Amino acid sequence: MNNDTTKKLGEGLSNRHITMISIGGVIGAGLFVGSSSAIAKAGPAVILAYLITSIMVFLVMRMLGEMAVLEPDTGSFSTYARKAIGPWAGFTIGWLYWWFWVLAIPVEAIAGAEILHSWFPNVSVSIYAFCFIVFLSLANFFSTKSFGEFEFWFSLVKVVAIIGFIIIGILAISGIWPLAKNVSGVANLYNNAGFMPHGMGGILSAILITAFSFFGVEIVSIAAAESSNPKQKIRRATNLVLYRIILFFVVSMFIAVSLVDWHSPDLQKYGTFQYVLMSLNVPGTKLIIDTVVFIAVASCMNAAIYTSSRMLFRLGTRSEAPQAVTKINYAGVPAIAVFSSTFI
Repeated sequence: MNNDTTKKLGEGLSNRHITMISIGGVIGAGLFVGSSSAIAKAGPAVILAYLITSIMVFLVMRMLGEMAVLEPDTGSFSTYARKAIGPWAGFTIGWLYWWFWVLAIPVEAIAGAEILHSWFPNVSVSIYAFCFIVFLSLANFFSTKSFGEFEFWFSLVKVVAIIGFIIIGILAISGIWPLAKNVSGVANLYNNAGFMPHGMGGILSAILITAFSFFGVEIVSIAAAESSNPKQKIRRATNLVLYRIILFFVVSMFIAVSLVDWHSPDLQKYGTFQYVLMSLNVPGTKLIIDTVVFIAVASCMNAAIYTSSRMLFRLGTRSEAPQAVTKINYAGVPAIAVFSSTFI
């Protein structure tokens, strides 16, 4: 039954879609802005917090990847929990996961709307948020390929931004970034109350914050079920997850706490990436970061609409949600599930 219902969905995601979703799906606004809260808790030892969390995420993804390769399914871990533990586990996990992403839709819409309002203040935040939801919902209505195409370009921008930040940071640490004076080396790692100013407790507190930055890494196991040859794509994406996480999270945090004073109030005021780039006198820093954060928010919202609708569809195929949500349109998209998730 599981394979039959999954096959009813369109196979609109190509290899480049799955690859970029797996690479960029983990990069959200939490990294660009929220990481400053983790730095405040652990100081320079936030590097260890991200490293520990990265390893935990890698282990979970390896386990999920094993199951997803054996049985690609849009219900993902909800389906696997149902099989291994019982119907109550699949039901509970499925609805909780759906509800998490449903709540993420308005949160991300408001965050994106506030950025748009700061650029074009003549229109209210509520109108921007409403239009934001409608636009990305319509994109998910027409085909799975639309979701994949949006996510491809959103992820590409995020990846380019992170790589650009890392290159600039390495140049600054090496003392050859031409726009900054008296900013080089890694002295900030140990000069300001040491590497672990709050001890192991600070690292554990930071882990609670950093864990939220990794939401979305599991989406590839759901999305791959709507592609050709999903087993190969899941295997490849899972094997690369640790390297991506270390590059994007651990290396970028190492650069950040090396270049700026971790207990500076401006770090909390402006956010990690913006404050670092401001310290390096990068032109147009605020506009660059606002643009990247806006794209990260749009990416997260796009993923929220897709993921919540697919989980709702899967619950419906198991008779754990109204049967109406299992209806598929001409493009192979569970349109009622998409509408229900965004309408809520």
